[in-house]
Amino acid sequence: MKTIVFRCENEEYAIPVNQVVSIEKIGKINPIPHLPTYLVGFTRIRGELIPILDFNIILYNKPTTDSLARIIVLNTNVVNYGLVVSEAKEILDFLDEDIQQVGLVNYSQTKYFTAVANLENRMITIVNPDVLINSLEGIREIIDYLHHLLKEEKEMNS
Repeated sequence: MKTIVFRCENEEYAIPVNQVVSIEKIGKINPIPHLPTYLVGFTRIRGELIPILDFNIILYNKPTTDSLARIIVLNTNVVNYGLVVSEAKEILDFLDEDIQQVGLVNYSQTKYFTAVANLENRMITIVNPDVLINSLEGIREIIDYLHHLLKEEKEMNS
């Protein structure tokens, strides 16, 4: 399994590389009032309007402030979105024997943790971007709002 490894706080996480569109520096993000705290706002990346979620807020209830912070743009079955992380570190290939299924997948707050890669001197939690986006409170309304914005934009340009 080929993954992108990233850091939030002092922990390492990984996302399957086949769902990563790009890794971007943090640029201008337009905040939108009254949205859940994990949603930083919307931004355009390569012409596409995408919601930006802060993984540190989702996990630790603290905004990402690291100078190495990046946005990992993810492609999911619901919507493309950006995930702000403390640092995008490396691409790693995990062997099947390195990966252990997590007993916590039944825990409703962390359904998106699908497995743990247990390496010699580090443990990396594997995150499923599809489960993550579908498990966040209020995300349905946000995705509907995004689709509404995109539809308006298309109508204005035609």
